[in-house]
Amino acid sequence: MSSCGITNLGSCLIENLFEFILHLLNLPIRSLLILINNLMIEPVNIQIFASTWSIIIYMLSLFYGILLLIVGFRFLLSGHSPEQREKAKRELMNTILMILFVQTSFFLYKLILEIISSMSAVIFGLIQDDFFLITIDNLGNIGLELVLIIPYIAVLVTTLIFLTLRYICVGIGVIFFAIGIFLYFIEPLNQYGKLIINYLFVLMALPLIYSIIFLASSKFLELPIFANMKIIVMIGAFALVDITTMFLALFVIIKAANSISGPITTITKVTGAL
Repeated sequence: MSSCGITNLGSCLIENLFEFILHLLNLPIRSLLILINNLMIEPVNIQIFASTWSIIIYMLSLFYGILLLIVGFRFLLSGHSPEQREKAKRELMNTILMILFVQTSFFLYKLILEIISSMSAVIFGLIQDDFFLITIDNLGNIGLELVLIIPYIAVLVTTLIFLTLRYICVGIGVIFFAIGIFLYFIEPLNQYGKLIINYLFVLMALPLIYSIIFLASSKFLELPIFANMKIIVMIGAFALVDITTMFLALFVIIKAANSISGPITTITKVTGAL
């Protein structure tokens, strides 16, 4: 609060009254922004799934010997065929890479999360501190902010829900990441592994995409056309984040359906022929 004296008592009281009102209006917004900031910038804590990951790795490791035996038999049966021998070598290399990546999948996953989190934090740090808050810039902004504060809080809550769901999915994803790598190196199941890995990469990259959207939106306030409608820009930024999330989720679902439909069609045709 500004210090008041005899000479500036009237203006000081009015100014402090506006600051108090802004403080009250920003209280719920600050609480939501702290939660959103934590879910966006902080790396997802996957340590709680370390024991579950170990169990999945143990179950997958039971197939390592079988796969190596299959590759060994193919070496023996390849005879003098250069093509078959080369194919067996590729399969052996893929099996070794699969074992290596599956066994280190937890640390790879954690490293990717930390890199994305660091990049998101750097971009997010470039945004003005008061961009997400209700401020007294001019009379036009004050009027719009008072009218649109409820929609703004609603869009913040929606974004918070999406980020919470993303956090949960990414946390559990460390388990499916190992499964995805395992399936990726098995030729008949390659599409399923690729689908799981792509889906997890999209989820992990969301905070980076969000940070870019917020930074770009904050730059629009420097244009005269948007100077008197800051809250509309803020609502638009969060709405764009939510729309992007839904679009990417829909894209992954459609891609998954297309990826799975191919093998299912093939199995159906073979079954029908038999």
